[in-house]
Amino acid sequence: MAKSEPFDPDLVRELAKMVAETDLTEIEVEKGDLRIRVARKIEQIAVQVSPSASPIAAAAPAPAAIATASAPGTPAPAKGAAHPGAVPSPMVGTAYLRPSPEAKPFVDVGSKVAAGDKVLLVEAMKTFNEIVAPRAGTVTAIFVEDGTPVEFGEALMVIE
Repeated sequence: MAKSEPFDPDLVRELAKMVAETDLTEIEVEKGDLRIRVARKIEQIAVQVSPSASPIAAAAPAPAAIATASAPGTPAPAKGAAHPGAVPSPMVGTAYLRPSPEAKPFVDVGSKVAAGDKVLLVEAMKTFNEIVAPRAGTVTAIFVEDGTPVEFGEALMVIE
């Protein structure tokens, strides 16, 4: 087709149909001086899955603290993470509040601890990592249950 010839609307429709029927996002055809490009806009939808939606969390008991709702699109703050006495998890793993299933817990709410006292274990890649109290004080809240998964930076407990 020369410049003086109008473009073929049927060709544009056919190209649009081809784009719609396939996984293509755009198609371009060039013939002489005529160039036709048909593109479609693909909207990506970001999905944020809350920890309570996972099968593991669904089987776990309800958490002791309830997180407050945040604006859509912004991640909800981790429970207790903003507290100045929060003890964050240094890794992703499974938290254990006792050295063995039949033993008593390292600490309970109300327990007095000294800096460096073992307060729980986090198992990561078959290795048990001791989590120690970063400061002396009293355990005022424990946010994890024995044997539950934890995320990096998640507040495990509060020592005031």
